[in-house]
Amino acid sequence: MRAVDLILKKRHGLELSTEEIRFLIRGFTAGDIPDYQMAAWAMAVCFRGMSDRETADLTMAMAESGEMADLSGIHGIKVDKHSTGGVGDKTTLVIGPLVASAGVPVAKMSGRGLGHTGGTIDKLESIAGFRTELSPDDFIRQVNETGIAVIGQTGNITPADKKLYALRDVTGTVESIPLIASSVMSKKIAAGADAIVLDVKVGSGAFMKTEEDAIRLARAMVDIGTRVGRETVAVISSMDQPLGYAVGNALEVAEAIATLKGEGPEDLTELCLSLGARMVVLGGKASGVAEARRMLEEALSGGAAFAKFRAFVAAQGGDPAVADDPSRLPKAASVAEAAAERGGRVLAIDAEKVGLAAMLLGAGRETKESAIDPGAGIVLRKKVGDAVSPGETVAELHIGAGREGRAAEAVQLLREAFRIGEPGSEGDAAGKPLIVAVVDKNGVTR
Repeated sequence: MRAVDLILKKRHGLELSTEEIRFLIRGFTAGDIPDYQMAAWAMAVCFRGMSDRETADLTMAMAESGEMADLSGIHGIKVDKHSTGGVGDKTTLVIGPLVASAGVPVAKMSGRGLGHTGGTIDKLESIAGFRTELSPDDFIRQVNETGIAVIGQTGNITPADKKLYALRDVTGTVESIPLIASSVMSKKIAAGADAIVLDVKVGSGAFMKTEEDAIRLARAMVDIGTRVGRETVAVISSMDQPLGYAVGNALEVAEAIATLKGEGPEDLTELCLSLGARMVVLGGKASGVAEARRMLEEALSGGAAFAKFRAFVAAQGGDPAVADDPSRLPKAASVAEAAAERGGRVLAIDAEKVGLAAMLLGAGRETKESAIDPGAGIVLRKKVGDAVSPGETVAELHIGAGREGRAAEAVQLLREAFRIGEPGSEGDAAGKPLIVAVVDKNGVTR
């Protein structure tokens, strides 16, 4: 078997066999197949696509290229959650304790962020003392005792995906549904999940800009999960404005704590209940979404979800007093404001520009080597549909140490991000649904 023959086969639009896909992934991971040949194959996939069976085979080949987490020591059905990324997306911080409080074990491996803000791990590390590295035995023991543990991904989870993603990033082959779907699902499967709930973002602040593309990606990932024996559900949610009000690591932790107390933003609360309810159903703790949602609403209003968060933080070495007093979280070096240049109503907020502004202030990484300032970020003071007067504050800038020189640029991005005009004007996002659609093995529900 030769790599060049498999490149030609895919270039001609033919299906690769399971063994041919395994040959490619094994050879590439071992260094026997060079980058230039794998890049040529990825480009052929971009143009020719892959069948559902090929995509599932690629997913499993990448999942099996490194360590496969063994979570059999954890009692119950392990349901993982994955988001395709968004601005202000702190759902894991809420959903983890919320779902765990309903009796579904949450054993999650999360990553760090490269871009707008940190990932879940960066956000948790803004809590003093919080440990994101646990031994496998400690990880399993904590989930069994506390109901939840969240750690950083180990270095040898899906090494093939890491290599292939880095290659795709510099060869113009990122935007391929089969390659995106297999990348996401290989990590979830390697992390040991029994079932998976996906939050597929769509809109200005998401990788998928159109509903059609988001549904295509969701269908592909659900099909992979079904084919490899993992019950999988995808919720397609809007990212036409940031989720919640806070964008930045410590700022998002504080907003997550408020949400767990039942005092969070309406959109964040709704999305967490929608995703969490499906996790509870897949975890076997409720017979349907409506019943599961009622359980989670009671966990929020009755304090069980908040208590679980506090126990979770303490179990991983963090300061549990942060839950009672979020002012103990890191703060930015200085705070400034961005004001509206005109009056009217907020028609839309370009989430991507808000994210970029947060990164300029120190909330995210411009390169892998960049350091994150945990206190930096943005707090929105207005959301879509809100009335605004000329000169009124639309966002608060939390400026990281040494980032004062980038504040003016961040203010300009925020002004560009807020589209203010008369209600009903073209591009008015007010009234658009937060949950666009749900995709499972039976199809699409809107």
